[in-house]
Amino acid sequence: MGVRAGSLVGRVVGALVLAVVLLVVSTATAIWWTARQDAQPASDAIVVLGSAQYNGVPSSIFEARLEHALALYEQGVAPVVVTVGGKADGDQFTEAESGRAYLAEAGMSEDALLAVEEGVDTLESMRAVGAAFDERGWSSAVLVTDPWHAMRAERMAEDAGITADSSPTRQGPAVQTRATQFRYILRETAAYLLYRATGESVAGAPGIG
Repeated sequence: MGVRAGSLVGRVVGALVLAVVLLVVSTATAIWWTARQDAQPASDAIVVLGSAQYNGVPSSIFEARLEHALALYEQGVAPVVVTVGGKADGDQFTEAESGRAYLAEAGMSEDALLAVEEGVDTLESMRAVGAAFDERGWSSAVLVTDPWHAMRAERMAEDAGITADSSPTRQGPAVQTRATQFRYILRETAAYLLYRATGESVAGAPGIG
């Protein structure tokens, strides 16, 4: 009897481990697949997910996102570009403000720019953008972020009431090497599963919070 019970427990534990492994692998595969897509439907706004800025100057990761958003705007994907993101303790500028200033200097009209200066991570930012969309009667967006961040950003945007597609940037440090890509996929897999399980976000490296 004890042997049978032990065998049953072993099978149950083995099945649970296998289920967890399959969940992690399927999620990582979905993140990889989403990263390879590029959806650019006509939308109410292009939303640029914030990243680090230094005294008002966007980091290389953030700059790559902003340049991609500018290209989408010039192609007529949306009439407005929304930059989003708050600031860390001690910062003088928010990510959203830095992004808006960068695009204005690139020649975009102030009327075509909206800075949503809230959010210390993706979840907070998407909720703030959702509120801004509600105020303006907007419903659809093309999200610009790093490829590996796209699936989680889309999910959080949808949960905030936005019909979201993503057009990930193909430039910048987040996509330079296979080692970097692998590391980002692992982090995003953990962050996405945490969000789906708890409804919470996790702050961390650029594109992970």
